[in-house]
Amino acid sequence: MARRLPLSTLLSFALVAFTIEFDNEAEHRQPHRTSDYGGPASAPWLVSLAMYLNCLQFVPEQGITMRALERQARTVTNWDGMRRWGYVYFEPDPGDPRPKPPQSAWLVRATVKGRTIERLMRALLPEIEQRWHERFGASAMGNLRRALIAVLRTLPSGLPDCMPILHYGLACTGPKAKDPGDPPQEGAIADLPLAVLLARVLLAMALEFEQESPLALAICADILRVVDVEGTLVYKVPERSGVSKEAVAMAMGFLQKRGYVQVVAQKPARRGRIVLLTPSGIEAQNGYPQRLGILEERWKTRTGGEGMSALRSALEALTGDGTPAGSPLYQGLTPYPEGWRAKVALPETLPHFPMVLHRGGFPDGS
Repeated sequence: MARRLPLSTLLSFALVAFTIEFDNEAEHRQPHRTSDYGGPASAPWLVSLAMYLNCLQFVPEQGITMRALERQARTVTNWDGMRRWGYVYFEPDPGDPRPKPPQSAWLVRATVKGRTIERLMRALLPEIEQRWHERFGASAMGNLRRALIAVLRTLPSGLPDCMPILHYGLACTGPKAKDPGDPPQEGAIADLPLAVLLARVLLAMALEFEQESPLALAICADILRVVDVEGTLVYKVPERSGVSKEAVAMAMGFLQKRGYVQVVAQKPARRGRIVLLTPSGIEAQNGYPQRLGILEERWKTRTGGEGMSALRSALEALTGDGTPAGSPLYQGLTPYPEGWRAKVALPETLPHFPMVLHRGGFPDGS
């Protein structure tokens, strides 16, 4: 009998698939540029849904201070990246009387390109969700939304709208301090986009996991999980995990430094290097699913067993096993021919945890 996937993995499959479908459509409708796949020189750099959710959606026409935006977003963004990529610019607040105010008090304003992308992404959120309703059926999507909302109402308020950009060790960060002037958010939960509901529940689970784990959930779920006890070729890890080689390289560096893996040359010399688990790595690999199992049981007690069961059932109906052959989610993941994802190999699975990096917020670390 196949082992049940962790609830965090099912949430990740759904969130990553939604984001990739969203990103493909945004890239198709609005010219972007990248280092590897070209694009008009005048176009802004390609970014993912996370950069809308943690930055652009909070930039009003009159601008907003960096500090105030982070309070509203309840997470950080890649400020330098958003400026360099052509979405925002910064200027001193003319209403600030201080001669040299800190940069956090400067105003953030959207460029013309940034405002165009913001409008496109705002409109795309309900459009992609409507696609899912048509693809999977109103009943399945209604079950999923109701289950997510029921669980989210039992969780702490103030969670951001997206998975945070992972920091050192690929760990999640909690929400920024809530602005005392903000209105309560709980009443609007039922109106939140599906991507936000998925992200908030998954982030709450990840934060709790990481309070008790020596390693981040992203590293456990996406890297340690796919390393065989006898060793795995390093170049095979991205396709087996569903995350980019850049994300794998970051994780490998951290794991080597902390003594969880060794990366060695093959003997006799062959193509590529091998990653080997140390005793600490084996212990962490074995302990990760056990920790998640304990966490899920705790959530059942805290949120109600029926609510957690309903959420699992709703997710399993949509996600399958996360592979191209076994997941209905792949029905919406065919990229446009001109898109950058059409030019890269299809991974063996969707990520078991989103790898949102500073590189542009893509859910697989690309």
